[in-house]
Amino acid sequence: MSLSFLARAASLAALALAATAAGAQATYPDKPLRIMVGASPGGGTDILARVLADKFAPVLKQPVTVENRPGASNTIAGELTARAPADGATLLLATNTAQAVAPHILKLKYDPLKDLTPIGLVAVMPNVLVVPANSPYKSVKDLVAAMAAKPGGFKYASSGIGSTQHVGGEAFNLATGMKSIHVPYKGSSQAHIDIISGEVDMMFDSTSSAMGQIKAGKFRALAVSAPQRSPELPDVPTLAEQGIKGADVSTWYGLYVTAGTPRPAVDKLNAELVRTLKLADVQARIKALGGEPGTLTGDPFAAMNKQEFDHYGQLVRDANIKAE
Repeated sequence: MSLSFLARAASLAALALAATAAGAQATYPDKPLRIMVGASPGGGTDILARVLADKFAPVLKQPVTVENRPGASNTIAGELTARAPADGATLLLATNTAQAVAPHILKLKYDPLKDLTPIGLVAVMPNVLVVPANSPYKSVKDLVAAMAAKPGGFKYASSGIGSTQHVGGEAFNLATGMKSIHVPYKGSSQAHIDIISGEVDMMFDSTSSAMGQIKAGKFRALAVSAPQRSPELPDVPTLAEQGIKGADVSTWYGLYVTAGTPRPAVDKLNAELVRTLKLADVQARIKALGGEPGTLTGDPFAAMNKQEFDHYGQLVRDANIKAE
């Protein structure tokens, strides 16, 4: 068999492969899409997922629905996405809860770093320490003094074991030397009910979830868990400003697809996410929730996810956070 024949065969194979890839790029998606959300309707993840769904559908020319599968620290949605057909029809809007924290606490049936392909960072939101609007505590100093006077007598809510709200609460305990009791829920919106009623004393919620309750006067914000104040909450000091160091926890949201999804589909989703996050109304919506639109996609976003995975693994060990 001649070398020239082999060269022609290789060239034809390459052309066929390129044509197949181009065809996949042109035809994807060829069926409706769904965005899996590991939290209840009404929370920050759900809000952002519906923003993406509304913007993706007309451009991708397919219906895009949001499917809420709350529970297990957002990992139920992650597992369903990891086990879905690798055709790009199942997306996941995940947070660092499932992607960086929960794997160090729960026994998962999938690997969030290997079984999901990162598309891009959607948004980053600081967490905020909130209490009921009628709470007697007007500052972190007031709260810590009351906690010191009643050890173990305070409860904080979260959207689940291993959530950023859970980690935020334990980081606060660690930084202050206090001990408050963790009360997990299946989502922030469910936890809000008990915060408002006073059943639970406080919550270290993401601004994306808590902002509506703060602006409605149902929550009082005591501190932002970030290096700087939030532009949407300019009068709320940071934890550091109130003498609490090392307890900052933010919530980030990323878009993923099932691992093994063809590269043309991944590239198309990547391009659509980049386009969406540049839209003025989307940027305004994210900023109104107290956050910043994401700028990382593909490999840089995957690298950030791994760095966060390692960071929260250390925090889980330092705070001795365990499944309850």
